[in-house]
Formats: sequence, C-alpha cells, structure tokens
Amino acid sequence: MKSPVIKRSIVIANHKTSVSLEDAFWTSLKDIANERGVTLSDMVSSIDSKRKHGNLSSAIRLFVLDYYRVQSGHQSLIENGRDPQPSTGGGGSEPQSARSPEQIEQ
Repeated sequence: MKSPVIKRSIVIANHKTSVSLEDAFWTSLKDIANERGVTLSDMVSSIDSKRKHGNLSSAIRLFVLDYYRVQSGHQSLIENGRDPQPSTGGGGSEPQSARSPEQIEQ
C-alpha cells in the first residue's frame, strides 16, 4: 500500500531540507504561494522562521489549515495562540495566515 505522505525536497535560506506532506497539503501550499505571488521556498522559509515547536512538516500543515479556516470566516488558531506554535507576528488584528510573508516577517 502506497503511503499518502510524500517526502519532498525544498531549499530554504540556501539550505536543502525535506518535508513529508500529503498531496493535498503540498498542492494547497503551492496554491497559497501562487496567490500571494511568492515562491514556494519563500513561503516555507517564512513558515519555518515563525515556528516555535514541532517539525517543519507539522508547521506547514497548521499554516495551510489556518489559512483555509480564515478564508471560510473562522478565527485564526495561530493568531489566537491555541496552536502549539504561537504566533510571533506583528500583533495586529489581521490573522497571521492572511498576511503576506513580508508582513509576517515584520
């Protein structure tokens, strides 16, 4: 039986790393990066720089989940601190997942 989790390589901050993600999360992450006009590497680098706990694959899953929660009108779990990876973002009222990577880095 084929595993639904696929290991993928990506370069972030000039360092090659790998993440293990299901196709749905990988495709969604690429869609979000495309929508925001940033490279996939820049998107993953931004997610990586904000995580406090857990591994990068988990941080990406939580980012994608939070992005679509906000899109559907729910509050951001990351911004509200209920996520095991509390936001270190700019503290504004806009959910972190709705911000561009440039805004997140501020």
